Amino acid sequence: MMAVTSACKDKMGIDNGKYVRYTPEQVEALERLYHECPKPSSLRRQQLIRECPILSNIEPKQIKVWFQNRRCREKQRKEASRLQAVNRKLTAMNKLLMEENDRLQKQVSQLVYENSYFRQQTQNATLATTDTSCESVVTSGQHHLTPQHPPRDASPAGLLSIAEETLTEFLSKATGTAVEWVQLPGMKPGPDSIGIIAISHGCTGVAARACGLVGLEPSRVADILKDRPSWYRDCRAVDIANVLSSGNGGTVELLYMQLYAPTTLAPARDFWLLRYTSVMEDGSLVVCERSINNTQNGPSMPPVQHFVRAEILPSGYLIRPCEGGGSIIHIVDHVDLEPWSVPEVLRPLYESSTLLAQRTTMAALRHLRQISQEVSQPNVTGWGRRPAALRALGQRLSKGFNEAVNGFMDDGWSMLESDGVDDVTLLINSSPAKMAGVNLSYASGFPSMTSAVLCAKASMLLQNVPPAILLRFLREHRSEWADSSIEAYSAAAIKASPCNMPGTRIGGFGSQVILPLAHTIEHEEFMEVVKLENMGHYRDDMIIPSDIFLLQLCNGVDENAVGTCAELIFAPIDASFSDDAPIIPSGFRIIPLDPGADASSPNRTLDLASALDVGPTGNKAVGENSGHSGSTKSVMTIAFQFAFELHLQDNVASMARQYLRSIIASVQRVALALSPTNLGCNASLRPPPGSPEAHTLARWICQSYRSYLGVALLKNEGGDSLLKNLWHHSDAILCCSLRAAPVFTFSNQAGLDMLETTLIALQDITLEKIFDDNGRKTLCSEFPQIMQQGFMCLQGGICLSSMGRPVSYERAVAWKVLNEEENAHCICFMFVNWSFV
Repeated sequence: MMAVTSACKDKMGIDNGKYVRYTPEQVEALERLYHECPKPSSLRRQQLIRECPILSNIEPKQIKVWFQNRRCREKQRKEASRLQAVNRKLTAMNKLLMEENDRLQKQVSQLVYENSYFRQQTQNATLATTDTSCESVVTSGQHHLTPQHPPRDASPAGLLSIAEETLTEFLSKATGTAVEWVQLPGMKPGPDSIGIIAISHGCTGVAARACGLVGLEPSRVADILKDRPSWYRDCRAVDIANVLSSGNGGTVELLYMQLYAPTTLAPARDFWLLRYTSVMEDGSLVVCERSINNTQNGPSMPPVQHFVRAEILPSGYLIRPCEGGGSIIHIVDHVDLEPWSVPEVLRPLYESSTLLAQRTTMAALRHLRQISQEVSQPNVTGWGRRPAALRALGQRLSKGFNEAVNGFMDDGWSMLESDGVDDVTLLINSSPAKMAGVNLSYASGFPSMTSAVLCAKASMLLQNVPPAILLRFLREHRSEWADSSIEAYSAAAIKASPCNMPGTRIGGFGSQVILPLAHTIEHEEFMEVVKLENMGHYRDDMIIPSDIFLLQLCNGVDENAVGTCAELIFAPIDASFSDDAPIIPSGFRIIPLDPGADASSPNRTLDLASALDVGPTGNKAVGENSGHSGSTKSVMTIAFQFAFELHLQDNVASMARQYLRSIIASVQRVALALSPTNLGCNASLRPPPGSPEAHTLARWICQSYRSYLGVALLKNEGGDSLLKNLWHHSDAILCCSLRAAPVFTFSNQAGLDMLETTLIALQDITLEKIFDDNGRKTLCSEFPQIMQQGFMCLQGGICLSSMGRPVSYERAVAWKVLNEEENAHCICFMFVNWSFV
């Protein structure tokens, strides 16, 4: 008998409370058909009955009821599974929060005790200032709070002693009160959060801590985290110098690790470490480490050229098995990065616990969660690739960019002579390892005997520019800074096709299409393919059209993420690129120098195009934080790589210098427009030059709608809130100009979301661009009616976003917007109940 719940009876169409009985063979056939098509149409159901004789005695209405019932059960099963997963996660998070609460209570008790102790000592010192014994008492108390450990020797027993000491100190940071932890700004614990993230306050060096739940077994977690180069993109290499076994089944390893420098203005870091892996009595796995610069009579790592020897204080991972599967992990990173070795303006990069948390601690937790998701959902995603393959491509992009920024000699890089101006540094690399897989050719078709890669790089300081907004502009408006001829040259080189030298006549950008590939779990990083359409070049007096494809990695576009490094890294690829295809990345990295000081709002929308045209006074901000006070600094690093043939080195070097300088000039121009000093202090929308103020335009829109349609557009159209209500209206409202080819001049937030654009780029979108063929025909035939009658209602249909995604809408209304003199100012469209298809 087919059982259904009473709550589902009406929905499933059970007639008069009767149940339909099916034979096992019929159920099997229906199940097979359900997996092929879970929601068949009426015609399809009749076809199923004809094609499947075993169902011939069942009425189509009963088949419809069965499919409804089956879909309901499937929905209930999925919902129950989801709730069980959420419940397990909440249980684990509750356990973490209880432990955190216990730790905080211990910390409060310790602080109260220390406060009482020092207050008593101060009183004793006041009463007996001549008694020197008080100094010894206070001093001994301080020694007790910050114990000094004598150097250990490097014998197996000595190293094991250091390992046990490291374990104790690490646990006191992970679950105890050895470090005063404060919650990372902007991070809120919850079932959908990455975990509980905290940063240090007032300790030696900088430290960060994370607690989270991952769906992997403890041993798998430990193996992944110990392979640091696989997930930590700032890690260049880890070499294991020696391995010792401990008596409790653990291992002690001596490691040498190198980290890339994040910018061209600072040297890279390296570490000489001891790593201790052991299993605790409760079954928890511990991987902890520390620098061993103070060992005696044992192996050591001498200073390495171009690296600054930094220190890792007791840090590591505590991995505990979780009930129901998975692991609860505690991560502690505590480092002293020797900030004295960098220019003073860059020292915040090496003194920021927030940056450490974002780039290291959270990166580890995020990587584990990503792998956990790949294990549970091994689906093929963008361009027929599994998530693990896309993640590996992201690693290659990031590593290649870091390599270009640092330009180490042992990777084959050598510096070219300057042209007298030191703003741009040029490096060349002709090593076989660098050029593996890159096969260039002469225009005549003969293969090149030698080839190389040239890197042009520079760093610049930015004042008062939100990194996320600047990066979004660079991503969405490539034509503002990129040279199409050089893009085509780079793409041709990577495709192993005849190279077009700079100076060859190259067609311009037709349009930029962004094709999503993959997101990380928290959607803070995404990979995409950028298609530059209608690119073409002249060869033998013929125009050869060729789209250009770029593999692109983007992160840090969320303004809510405090202190996040913003990166845009890309590389030209072939349309059918393989996993082992050559990737020569270029891009931008913007790192805030004073994390947490930026109070910019994630809801801020900028009319940047207006500011670029009319100067500093032509740009306004939208949002409660538009009156941004204070000053923020960031450092931008730019590195571009070009594959070329060695006999063209001088020409390519000259081109690269000029190109990078033009990019720097473009970035400075954009940064000036984005600076809050140019945004003004009035939180109002500013239309393009020559248009009315936003409040006036909003009033005209609402008055004209009421005049032509006889009803109010907004519930409350009085007072200063009219513009705000229009901006937050749930339906997409867009205004277009009265030109031969109408372009959009204004939109509310829903309209921007529907078109997947911003006020920056809105004016680049024409009205006909957003409609399909049927929509354009309807619009052409009905548009005169708008001008004559004043309004028009359109049936539901499909339009396109600026990214090419189809958007369905239930209906649309268009009306003529009149100004104060009753003259037509623009046409306004409202798309009701729109959604992406």
